[in-house]
Amino acid sequence: MNQYDTYHALLARQDAMRLRRRITAPAPAPARVPAAYGRHPDAYDGAADQRLITANLPLAGPSPELIDRLYDAMFEHHPYLRGLFPESMAFQRAHLEQALRHLIDHLHRPDELRAFCTRLGRDHRKLGVRPVHYEVFEASLAEALRGCAGAGWSRDLEQAWLRMLRFAVAAMVAGAEEALAEPPYWNAVVTGHRLCGPDLAVVHARTAEPYPYRAGQYAHLQTPLLPHAWRPCFLACAPRPDGRLEFHVRGGGADEVFEALVARTGVGDRLRIGPAQGVMTVDGAPDRDVLIVAAGTGWAAAKALLEELERGPRPPRTRLFLSAGTPGDLYDTPALAALEDRCPWLRVVPVLGRDAAADADHAALAEAVARGGDWSAHLAYVSGPPAMASATVRQLSALGVPADRIRHDPLTGADPRRPHRYPHGRPQPGPAVRHAEGPVRP
Repeated sequence: MNQYDTYHALLARQDAMRLRRRITAPAPAPARVPAAYGRHPDAYDGAADQRLITANLPLAGPSPELIDRLYDAMFEHHPYLRGLFPESMAFQRAHLEQALRHLIDHLHRPDELRAFCTRLGRDHRKLGVRPVHYEVFEASLAEALRGCAGAGWSRDLEQAWLRMLRFAVAAMVAGAEEALAEPPYWNAVVTGHRLCGPDLAVVHARTAEPYPYRAGQYAHLQTPLLPHAWRPCFLACAPRPDGRLEFHVRGGGADEVFEALVARTGVGDRLRIGPAQGVMTVDGAPDRDVLIVAAGTGWAAAKALLEELERGPRPPRTRLFLSAGTPGDLYDTPALAALEDRCPWLRVVPVLGRDAAADADHAALAEAVARGGDWSAHLAYVSGPPAMASATVRQLSALGVPADRIRHDPLTGADPRRPHRYPHGRPQPGPAVRHAEGPVRP
């Protein structure tokens, strides 16, 4: 057993002991939240801190420089933590920058942000994160912010950042405590691996224990070829009686994890699967028609949603807009054709372009959806790269689809050929769309 496995085995033993004490205790024990993270979370005025932080983003905001300074400070003061991170930090750094932007963009909706961070804390258990690590992260972030801002730094601005972080961490710690009875991750064996092109694979796996999830959700995968490195992938099927899971993985870029899952993984290999996440799910029998917009491996989530709708007593009329660069890029056509044949309530509209990952083609997809009909009374699902999801959500909002009926989970890494980067500058909070970003470890 290597050092990484030993560490997680000790954490699992500690969690088992804590769970036993909770079960046998006369009253539930409160979550162990560091004192700094437990101060009046319900009374938090996130909108005020958002105004102060966004007004000073040119001085100190989420940026590659800030993230570099943060990790430099963390590993300089606590070298042992470096062993808990993957060898390559590129994905991690970009993902943390995106997560900080997400926090800032949603500070004016603390209830939504608290729910998001609670889910994040549940997922972070797979990384071996403990409350003390958040304290180290806070100190490193404060040092990085002061370094970026220089003489322009102020105590008020620092306190706004720390209040934001502590609000998020309190919810994350609570989420981890609530999930104490479930595994931090599930061990799985690859039972099928089908190449659909030089850079795309459909991977089937089965876990040793039942894996709970809902159609439309995603999970993070880890291959033993690259320890500590987790990547998000949509589950491409509704829950099945045999417990078989399906993931669609695209490599062909600079990301070593996706490349390993596509080109260096085969039947019999082992995987680790994090807890299922995401809000792009079907809540009972939909009482209205459904619109699904998917691009790239976002088809995986669309496929799972269609399987779930098919199970219902009266599947709703559903329109699927499926974007691809060329007809050959529609890689799962047998499954799509089978769904069309047996589902008279489903209509599929292919949208072809030069490059399904290009910004211009994301705009073309959104425009095709706009021309396709009146969607204001529909329940909409959007699945694909973040830039595509953002363009489509903006279009649907402009067409009158209420925000609470647009669901999407834009995953960093959904198309690794074009990593998504938010522009610098003041963020403009959008509508209260039901969505979530992929998690990030501190």
